[in-house]
Amino acid sequence: MDFLVEKSDLLEQLHFVRGAVEKKATIPILSHFLLEADGFELRIAATDLEITARTTCQAKVRTKGAAVVSSQRFFEIIRSAEGGEIRCCSLGNHSVQVAYGRSSFKLVGLAKSDYPKFPTIPEPIARVNARILADCVTRTAFAISEQESRYILNAALLKLKPDSVTMVTTDGHRLALTERKAQISDLKAEFSVLIPKRALALLPRFIEGREGDARVEISKDDSHLHFSLSPRILTSRLLAGQFPNYESVLPKENGKVVQLNSKEFANVIRRVSLLADDRVLGVRFALDKDHLEVSSSSPEYGEAKEFIESQYDQEGVQIGFNAQYLLDFLCTVSAAAIRMQLKDAESAAEFRPCGDDGEQYRYVLMPLRF
Repeated sequence: MDFLVEKSDLLEQLHFVRGAVEKKATIPILSHFLLEADGFELRIAATDLEITARTTCQAKVRTKGAAVVSSQRFFEIIRSAEGGEIRCCSLGNHSVQVAYGRSSFKLVGLAKSDYPKFPTIPEPIARVNARILADCVTRTAFAISEQESRYILNAALLKLKPDSVTMVTTDGHRLALTERKAQISDLKAEFSVLIPKRALALLPRFIEGREGDARVEISKDDSHLHFSLSPRILTSRLLAGQFPNYESVLPKENGKVVQLNSKEFANVIRRVSLLADDRVLGVRFALDKDHLEVSSSSPEYGEAKEFIESQYDQEGVQIGFNAQYLLDFLCTVSAAAIRMQLKDAESAAEFRPCGDDGEQYRYVLMPLRF
């Protein structure tokens, strides 16, 4: 193997595939990249057996061949180059030489024959606008459960219809739901699938840099889910199980509604939560005529309180929330204002952006009990 490649092209693709590298290194070869040079391109792959990332970049291939190199060392060597062309060539005993400028590195490699085989990608079930899919991930990924024991909640539900894309996540304390209108003309019937957390986290990087009408091809077989967006492929193991019936927990009687400036609301929560109890990071809301009082207290730090003016003339209500859960939602909102919809202190609250997408993005949050 002997090829020349531009640093900028190679680094862009390495940034994507390294998200699939095994972090714990329980199997040494899973902490390595597979490099394959042939024709006018370099194929790059990484896998941890749960997810697999593959891509290509243009290269001047002098001698075709393959190599398996340490992902961390190879990435850092490429990143440290000042720019221009980088040469990589195979040496004896699976080693690889990387050279640029006056620098030269000899990397110890592993045998290609030991690298895991990749599954065959079947025909796509649907082709989804890349930007729409990325936006859905941004608006929901933060609400996935961090508890590995609740493996069904360690995933996002993706539901595709001929005219819409829906994504839902929940950790049992909160739920994020977004629905976007989108024409999926090649979709024969409604299609639902669970996207594991690690694959979901890699999707924005997979789509990164794509604009306009670029479309992600989605396909699946008996054990894998595949996303394809030339030249990139992202493959994940399928999760078995049934996602919770999220529609049954969506609030239906939250008649107390107040509209708030998104940026002001987020800033108030950040300030008030500075003195919140570290264990629950709770902030209290006291909604009354024409104002909302936001407060926090803890025996260790003290008390904080701030008022927000609001147009509200219904019955007052007091309720508490985890401040970080609120900020997670507010960080994804681009609208100038949001609506907070409440029922009482014991029931889940709902938050929505105001504007054209107000009906398409819903965030449901269970209250805290102080």
